[in-house]
Formats: sequence, C-alpha cells, structure tokens
Amino acid sequence: MKKLLALFAALMLICSTAFAAVNINTANQQELEALKGIGPVKAKAIVDYRAKNGPFKSVDDLKNVSGIGDKTLEKLRSELAVSGASSAAPKAEAKPAAAKPAAAAAKPVAGVKKEASKPAAKKKP
Repeated sequence: MKKLLALFAALMLICSTAFAAVNINTANQQELEALKGIGPVKAKAIVDYRAKNGPFKSVDDLKNVSGIGDKTLEKLRSELAVSGASSAAPKAEAKPAAAKPAAAAAKPVAGVKKEASKPAAKKKP
C-alpha cells in the first residue's frame, strides 16, 4: 500500500510539472528556454519581439516571432499562456565538472613505482 501511495504521489508530481504554463508576456529568457524546442536564440527572439511590439494578445501571436512556425506553436500550445504567472522552472545551467578527489588519488606520485599485477595462478584439476 505504501508503494502504491508513493507511486501515486510521484505521478502527481510529474503531471503537475508537465502541465505547467509559461506566460509568454512575462517569462524571461531562461523560463522560455525551459520549453521543449525553445533554445537561447528563439527565447531571445521572443523577449526582443515582446519588448519591441508589446505584450502578446494571444498565443497565436507567437507566430510573428522569427523562428516560431506553426509546428513549433502547436507542440507548445498547451504549455503557453498570455496571462497569469509563469510556472516553469528555468533549465539548469551546465557547470564545468568539479575535480573528483578519487581522480587525484589515481594519478601516479612522482618517484613511486607502480607494481605490476600478477595474473592469478590457475589450479590444476
């Protein structure tokens, strides 16, 4: 029963984030990039268009933005809004990998010889 409840809770969490709407009139570039199919160039184009032309009156007005066509709009329509608060979390930025302590230990130390491993002796029947 506990497993079933945990599964149900996980599904609710997934579903709630899957239907999060992004307000194209208030979302910043990072929030727009959180949408599947919208990268930095398209997100910046949306922000720039909005700054130049004012708020979008409908989701369909997004087709006026360079790089946004019918197919892209139809894929995103259920995730977009022109009013209300944006509820999409920005994509995590890629950070350079930190050096792992184990990697430092694997490096040979100057002046220390590494012993060759011997193959295991085979037993005779």
